Amino acid sequence: MEGRIPMRDVIEKANVLHEALPYIRRFHGRTFVIKYGGHAMVDERLRDGFARDVALLKYVGINPVVVHGGGPQIDEMLKTMGVVSERIDGLRVTDEATMDVVEMVLGGKVNQEIVSLICNHGGRAVGLSGKDDAFMNARKVDRMRTKKGAEVDPGRVGAMARVNPDILNKLMAGGFIPVVAPVAVDDHGRSLNVNADTVAGHIAAALKAEKLVLMTDIAGVCDAEKTLIPSLTRESIARLRAEGVIAGGMIPKVECALDALAGGVDKVHIIDGRMEHAVLLEIFTDRGIGTEITA
Repeated sequence: MEGRIPMRDVIEKANVLHEALPYIRRFHGRTFVIKYGGHAMVDERLRDGFARDVALLKYVGINPVVVHGGGPQIDEMLKTMGVVSERIDGLRVTDEATMDVVEMVLGGKVNQEIVSLICNHGGRAVGLSGKDDAFMNARKVDRMRTKKGAEVDPGRVGAMARVNPDILNKLMAGGFIPVVAPVAVDDHGRSLNVNADTVAGHIAAALKAEKLVLMTDIAGVCDAEKTLIPSLTRESIARLRAEGVIAGGMIPKVECALDALAGGVDKVHIIDGRMEHAVLLEIFTDRGIGTEITA
């Protein structure tokens, strides 16, 4: 019959569900923290698919917590305002004017767009930042060193100090999916701009999450021949860093992963967010698609 789906495709769909079943059973009631960023946030198809996947996780009994970035969106807004923004070691130098934009974009536009997309797919999402219940506390970074060796004050840049997970636990217990913007507060209630990977790692540790998933714009951690490494430990990471294989922008991600593991997280996954349904493929299939890091 014209338009009928071939039986082999129907059977393959059933096989996928069977492969996912033991993972769904194993992770039922567990907490996953997902750092959402990169290309997956700007491609419309990927954005919609990610929101659907997060809603699915909740429906099968997993408690997802989404921590998002928003660097490109901040850059675009600053450009329209004629504000020049510099970076040191991947961290944005954040003066008072830039901090206002960071809060407006991350805590407002980007956060609410993610919340809306998840809700459109049947999830019950709630957006918040570290200012809500002051649940994320950070200290101001006073000095950072430029590539030329000069020390500068990076402004309202924060280093995470502690996370009080009470509000997140209450939201999850109520059936909600927390969507967190990476803005923390200092001891005086002033906003601080914090790296989203770092925020995700600290939240995962505070929640004793089963998994921390870091979505990136690369396949995962690769070896010297650019071949994906499916699994790493603390010892193998130290060796690859000494050999210069893990370098550049991957260093803060593996450091974030190791901190999360030290804080009680069971596994950390670095995956390619440019792939459709990347989170589901990593969690619910035998092979996965990225790099998993274990203690």
